[in-house]
Amino acid sequence: MPQIWAGVDIGKTHHHCVVINTNGERLLSRRVQNDESDLLQLIGDVLAISPDALWAVDLNHGGAALLLGLLVNHGQPVAYLTGFAVHRASGTYRGEGKTDAKDAFVIADQARVRRDLGLLRPGDDIAVDLRTLTARRLDVVFDRTRQINRLRAQLLEIFPGLERALDLTLKGPVMLLTGYQSPAAIRRAGVRRIETWLKNRKVRGAATLARTAVETAQGQLTALPGEKLAAAMVARLAKAVMDLDAEIAELETLIEATFRQHPHAEVIRSLPGMGPRLGAEFIAATGGDLAVFGSSDRLAGFAGLAPQPRDSGRVSGNLRRPKRYHRGLLRTLYLSAMVSLQCCPASKAYYDRKRREGKGHKQALLALARRRVNVLWAMIRDGECYHETPPVTLAA
Repeated sequence: MPQIWAGVDIGKTHHHCVVINTNGERLLSRRVQNDESDLLQLIGDVLAISPDALWAVDLNHGGAALLLGLLVNHGQPVAYLTGFAVHRASGTYRGEGKTDAKDAFVIADQARVRRDLGLLRPGDDIAVDLRTLTARRLDVVFDRTRQINRLRAQLLEIFPGLERALDLTLKGPVMLLTGYQSPAAIRRAGVRRIETWLKNRKVRGAATLARTAVETAQGQLTALPGEKLAAAMVARLAKAVMDLDAEIAELETLIEATFRQHPHAEVIRSLPGMGPRLGAEFIAATGGDLAVFGSSDRLAGFAGLAPQPRDSGRVSGNLRRPKRYHRGLLRTLYLSAMVSLQCCPASKAYYDRKRREGKGHKQALLALARRRVNVLWAMIRDGECYHETPPVTLAA
């Protein structure tokens, strides 16, 4: 049992720390700047009260990164409470006011009375790098989707036929719009010139794409007001999409190279449907160390694949998906299960059995993902790659 508990309400520029003893009495209450010197002074003052301390925070990333790094370097245990849990617990304390000092006290007091809080463990360097890279890639993918939507809206104002004919999620059509946007410009260039222009930029299917663009341009002979400026905006948006494509490709190369350096990379990648990208997302979400979960059931619960009971009175056997789980990890396991249907007979057989039992497509995939968590857990635990059939051991 610790002798004191230090609760820290995390902020962007400042934190508030409250230290209490076994009786819940406040021994220290201080607002500190999110700066190394001030945080080191705080850690020293808390340890001067008692070296046997348990720290608790309501945020485990972002503005808390510097404090957590310093606590890890000092060998201090850190418990984590979600912001939702702190908010719910605050309603059980006296008074309706909300201050940083009160929140810090609630965090410290909850760490004192609760025994089910997990301790934060620092991820290895590779897992931290993968978390940064995968998060950035996801942001860029979202930016690309938004940029394509803007491109569609702008092109629709001057050339609706071309917007309807092109699939702007592909590289070739977007490349075409960087050079040709208006119907008049496409008609002047003609099929042969546009085809040559696209081939010089290594676009696949250049002939078909050029023919489609010219045929569409021949169907619109009217020049709309503001067409010249709108065409320039279309070209600018198309170039931005190309830049985002290049950044995504660069990030994927970095992700794969970093993923291969992880000690569990070969084992994770051997599971059908779990390639370098999804494997990197799995390591980023779990920290690369499954020992912190203790069992495959707890890992499944963390991923939102373990249903929780919702019983009351005479109602029993009512299960629902948990509200608190890692959305990114669920997405990774769901996508890997979907891919495994195309390359793993065992996964396809299990999925088909669930469909015959009356489950829908999504329910069957979630059941398959839950089953694959057990397999992946055992693979990483034993350090063994996936085998379609268990290896046969010859008798001596």
